[in-house]
Amino acid sequence: MLDGIDFEPVFFAPFVSSVMTVDAGWADHNGHLHAAFYSLLFDRAVDEAVFLVGLGPHLVESRSASFVTMEAHQRFRRELRAGQEVRATLRLINYDDKRMHLFQELHHAREGWIASTYEQIAQHVEAGTRRVVPFPDEVLERLALMKAAHGALPVPEGLGRPVNMPIRLS
Repeated sequence: MLDGIDFEPVFFAPFVSSVMTVDAGWADHNGHLHAAFYSLLFDRAVDEAVFLVGLGPHLVESRSASFVTMEAHQRFRRELRAGQEVRATLRLINYDDKRMHLFQELHHAREGWIASTYEQIAQHVEAGTRRVVPFPDEVLERLALMKAAHGALPVPEGLGRPVNMPIRLS
C-alpha cells in the first residue's frame, strides 16, 4: 500500500483532473487569465494525478522527498477568462528511476476546447538537499501501470515541439 492512499489506483487514459474555476483575481490587464495562473492550474492537476502513484505532500512528510519541475514548455492556444471552468488532462509520456515526462492539456470543462498545453520533465529529489534520487520501488510500480495505460493513446499534438522562431534576415 502506498503512503497517503488506502486503495489500489486505476489509471484512466488520460488522467482527467477535477473541475477548476478561473479565479477573478487571476486576470491580467486584458481581462484574460494571466500566464502564471495557467501554470497553477496545471500544477494542481499534476498534484491530483501523481498522488495516485504515491507522490505528494505525504511523501515530503514521510520520506523527506518530493519532485520538482526541471524543464517545461507551455503553449497558449485560446484565452480563458474569470469564472470559466476547466479540467486538465495528463499523460505520463515516459519515466525512468528518477524522472517523469508529462504532457497536459487544459480544456474548457463544458465545451472541451483546449486553452493551453504544458509539457514537463520532473525529477525526484530529497527534500533537504535537493539532490536527485531514485523513486521508491512502489512509486516505480505505479508509474509502470500509469505508463501502460497512457502508452495506448496516440502521440499528443505538440509533444516535443521546440521553442523556435525562424531568423529572418532583412
